[in-house]
Amino acid sequence: MNTKSLALIIVFVALTIALNIAGPKIPAPYAPFLYYQLWEIPIVIAFLALGPIAGLITSGINTLILLIYFPGFLPFGPVYNLIAILAMMLGAYIPYIISTHGHKKESVDNFLREHIKMISVSATALGIIFRVAITSMTNYFFLQQSPPVGLAYSSGASLAFLPLSALFNATVALYTIPVALATVVAISSRYKIH
Repeated sequence: MNTKSLALIIVFVALTIALNIAGPKIPAPYAPFLYYQLWEIPIVIAFLALGPIAGLITSGINTLILLIYFPGFLPFGPVYNLIAILAMMLGAYIPYIISTHGHKKESVDNFLREHIKMISVSATALGIIFRVAITSMTNYFFLQQSPPVGLAYSSGASLAFLPLSALFNATVALYTIPVALATVVAISSRYKIH
């Protein structure tokens, strides 16, 4: 990893933490204890613009900072967030890898700009599918655990929560991935990121 990439990761980490702590928090109307926020967008931008390692480092440091200083209502909550964002990034990355496979490095940026709608729709769809599927499984399991990991829900209560969780996770991915992809395409058209 070069100095430029490391510096950009530090910027993305700082932006992510600032947005997570002080950014806007809009309660979901169907579950006011869940908040729509913007902090995941810089993580996905780092992931797509700088590569998977940068996204993993950014999301990992964000999780550690939150676990130590700002865990929220549920002390294990930042780990729930980490699982959700990693699942979403994996889903979003698959169309990117498939669509750019076989292209030379120089032509990838042009290809992305030319096919941004197709890539954005497929990345968002797979990001939603992966995020909802994985968070549904983890929420079902974790919520049944005792605090600080879970809330000691019964199996039935955990199942009852899953539709709210699925709706929330789907809608977060629905705005996070397209905004991140559009930002990466806009930045890459002006600056050489890698």
